[in-house]
Amino acid sequence: MRTFIKLVLILLLVSADVSAQELKANITVVSNQVSNNINQNVFRTLQTALNNFINNRKWTQDNFAPNERIECNFLLNLQPTNDLNVYNASLTVQAARPVFNTSYVSPIVNFKDDNIIFKYVEFQVIEFNENRVSGSDPLTANLTAVLAYYAYMILGFDYDSFSLRGGDTYFQKAQNIVNNAPDGRGISGWKAFDGQRNRYWLVENMLNSRYAVMHDVYYNYYRLCMDKMYEDENGARAELLNVLNLLNNFVTDNPNKMITQFFFQGKASELIKIFSKAPQQDKARASEMLQRLDLTNAGKYKDEMK
Repeated sequence: MRTFIKLVLILLLVSADVSAQELKANITVVSNQVSNNINQNVFRTLQTALNNFINNRKWTQDNFAPNERIECNFLLNLQPTNDLNVYNASLTVQAARPVFNTSYVSPIVNFKDDNIIFKYVEFQVIEFNENRVSGSDPLTANLTAVLAYYAYMILGFDYDSFSLRGGDTYFQKAQNIVNNAPDGRGISGWKAFDGQRNRYWLVENMLNSRYAVMHDVYYNYYRLCMDKMYEDENGARAELLNVLNLLNNFVTDNPNKMITQFFFQGKASELIKIFSKAPQQDKARASEMLQRLDLTNAGKYKDEMK
């Protein structure tokens, strides 16, 4: 009987620990571009291992109820290389944030990283050590370093959306990964000179004191606009115009920064819907700013916000 009670207590503790996890992630590994000569079970094993790595790891000191976990998706699209067990890949990262008093979730991260290379042998241990990010083999460590980086960035943006500067701890953890990232042949995305829009620049933009207004942008957009939409639609829309004004001033002073493009990815349809009921003057002002701020969707704003 005592043994049974012990087993029940252990199961309860395990279940409590799982419910405390912060991320509810779905990781999909796509391998249809990899040669059929490679056993596809390798990639199914990898997918399971990565899901366990993200979902079972404790990323913060906070406890999350099951319904508070952050829903996110990672799509790892593999391409072959000439080296055994080494793959190039792109990683699409998406995360959403629930809106108060509704069942709606608003996109907070929607980004594709095309610069990933890693080594994986079936059943190898998937591990990550913040004190030794590069591990014993840079190519093997690179994939978990990338995933841990985006886990912390998701947490950073999510916490920023609930409290002003609330995400700083997690942006700093992401920067620690950048500063100690694996370094080797073919590995890129961690350095300033690897391009203008990569892991280095994204976290740099969020921790650079000159761009501190972006923390106001995230907090005001989600907490003062989206969360207020149910109870005061007009007031929330007015706050959104204030957010666009902040962004407009930011871009004027800091053109071509990665964080501006990053902020708007996945938000075009949401923004258009919010302004669909706005007075014509507000709608025209919003459309004008959005066409300037979000060049990728400029035509969409122009056509749908007349």
